[in-house]
Amino acid sequence: MHKLIFLSTICCSYLLSQQYIVNLPTIVVEEMSDYNKAIGYFNYDEASVSRMGHSLKDTPFTIETLNIQRNRNYGTNDLSSILEGTAGIDASYDMRGEGIKLRGFDISANDIYQDGIRLSGQLRRSTANVERVEILKGPASILYGRTNGGGVVNLVSKKANFSPRAVISGRVGSYDKYGTELDVNHILNENFAFRMVGDLEKSRSFRKGIKHKSYMISPSIVYNKDKFTLEAGYTYDKMDRIPDRSPTKFEYDKMGVSHKDGFARRGDFVEDELHLFKVGTSYEFSPKWKTSLNFGYRKSSQDFDHYFAGTFNKTTKLLSQNYAWQETDNDTLSASLLVNGEFDTGFLNHKITLGYDYSKEDRKPYLASANTKNAKKKGLDEKMLMINPYDRSNWLNNTHKLIKPDTHNHHKSSSNSLFFHDLITINENLKTAFGGRFDFYKFISTNKLKEVSTTYNGKNFSPHIGLIYTIFDDHHLYTSYSKSFAPYGGRGYLGVSIGANPDTFSDPEYNEQYEIGIKNDWLDGALSTTLSLFYNEHNNIRYQPDSKNDPYTWAVRGKEESKGVDFSIIGEIYDGLFVRSSIGFMDAKIKEDRQNPELEDEKLKNTSKIQGNIFVRYAPTDIWFTETGITYVGKRYNYSHDRKTHNVSHENDLDAYARVDFMAGYKFNDNLSTTIAVHNLMDKKYWRSTSMPGAGRSFLAKINYEF
Repeated sequence: MHKLIFLSTICCSYLLSQQYIVNLPTIVVEEMSDYNKAIGYFNYDEASVSRMGHSLKDTPFTIETLNIQRNRNYGTNDLSSILEGTAGIDASYDMRGEGIKLRGFDISANDIYQDGIRLSGQLRRSTANVERVEILKGPASILYGRTNGGGVVNLVSKKANFSPRAVISGRVGSYDKYGTELDVNHILNENFAFRMVGDLEKSRSFRKGIKHKSYMISPSIVYNKDKFTLEAGYTYDKMDRIPDRSPTKFEYDKMGVSHKDGFARRGDFVEDELHLFKVGTSYEFSPKWKTSLNFGYRKSSQDFDHYFAGTFNKTTKLLSQNYAWQETDNDTLSASLLVNGEFDTGFLNHKITLGYDYSKEDRKPYLASANTKNAKKKGLDEKMLMINPYDRSNWLNNTHKLIKPDTHNHHKSSSNSLFFHDLITINENLKTAFGGRFDFYKFISTNKLKEVSTTYNGKNFSPHIGLIYTIFDDHHLYTSYSKSFAPYGGRGYLGVSIGANPDTFSDPEYNEQYEIGIKNDWLDGALSTTLSLFYNEHNNIRYQPDSKNDPYTWAVRGKEESKGVDFSIIGEIYDGLFVRSSIGFMDAKIKEDRQNPELEDEKLKNTSKIQGNIFVRYAPTDIWFTETGITYVGKRYNYSHDRKTHNVSHENDLDAYARVDFMAGYKFNDNLSTTIAVHNLMDKKYWRSTSMPGAGRSFLAKINYEF
């Protein structure tokens, strides 16, 4: 806390010495076509991820918002690729999910939301019905409860509204990519509107034998009369894949085969399915008081059966693969009640948010796995796992469920939460924000194979405090402190260690972040910048001292930290010349490790020191535009550690890379437009993660008819 006091003292000493009078600007983003020349290059004044309805300049967090239509024009569909190169984010490939770290800490399992509904569990999803992605950086338990502490990503769906438009588009690209998209927003009367978004896609991969097809449909409605609003929506998302879960880069190097070779066998598959229901109401009691009530239900599943990864033996010239099948379901039911209001106490103005959240989550993993070391015990001939990487003719087909399940669990959790937040205007220049959240939660995990259960109950308080000062017109300095928690040892996916003593988890893991930054508007609001410095510490990390002989005892391992600088700029710098850039410098490392002291000061795995991108678009008229961008990701740390010898090796680190992309667009008339995009223009060879190389040069052409 002393760090916050130090930062606040410095800020207040400067702020209170100034006597500026400010007229705060209002940035309004009009409803625009997805093919407008400025799409992706304007800043939003608000972000729903903050949940409080305040403008970004009155929010003492770092928040970036990405309109992703520009990304989709490049053929980018998955979230990890969309976020690639964003300050503070390390996005890698994961066959089962997203593989995203924010400010050094993983957010893939618990900290990705769609319209405020937690998207927990393993799933690959389409972004065809997503308008924008909001990234709140740093601990966010005051808003969302349990979190791994790096931040929160919220996907905002395309929703029904009262701006009529309809678009149908087709796309074709490299690797036999074909797709079509429909987006129709229709006003039925002055109070009621309906929207339908649908998308179909089929494509091969740049890797041999890998392909996918996806289907998505997302209807929504809005009803608005007087001061009452009702919104409802549903999304069905299905993706069928021949999976790319090939060996790592280093096994490819040993084999000497092309990185474009995939190692999926005939019969390998992955099926992802998502159902998402949501309904929300809001009522404005007066110009200063509003309440909203929201319900959401999410049901997802991921089934797969495949051979994957593997180790190459230089003597036998054989690749020893692993095998697994899985049937996993994830259900989430959530409800929230928010009250937002404004009142005065003396010379102080209060903008207050009161909220109640309820959630119930279920995860049911049912799976089996085998490798050459345990294949015989599981009744599998280990020769079935071995293949000749140079000759595919003798690879055995996957006939599915080759072994009995070794995991059949049922994980359940429920939580009730109360939170409050108050933005207090002290004078024309100075505002302070503070709040807190009380979480009461329960976890139950059952081993269905042994009928053994473990129950864990807990409670937590998460505080937040911030200070905002308007230096002069359109320039806002802020500082903040926030704390988050991760119950039961911060396990990635929903679930607890069955059989473990819950008393060893009486205190949750938690993150604390200290941040200071400045948000600026330039050129009458046409250009916006944000600069922030942060220190984020992850405490109370758990581990098992003797996992082989005593799998039920856990202890505190130590601390991790990340610190750095984020900078973003977006907007129009000259008539027809737009820029968007996000650059981050981060040092994320192990600060204390009682289990393996030799790892102290090592970088956190799969993190980089530098992440950044800059895109420039030139659109002198409404008829045509060109765009060029560079995405840069620094060296990714992937050390290997031998616990017996205590040796740490960095031979598995991944090199930095810079990728150039290009796009051009042309509008034939008011209805017809087209874009042509080149991903990886210079055909740069790089690896997104240890298990996935970056795609080479590829093309995507889209034609859009709007009516």
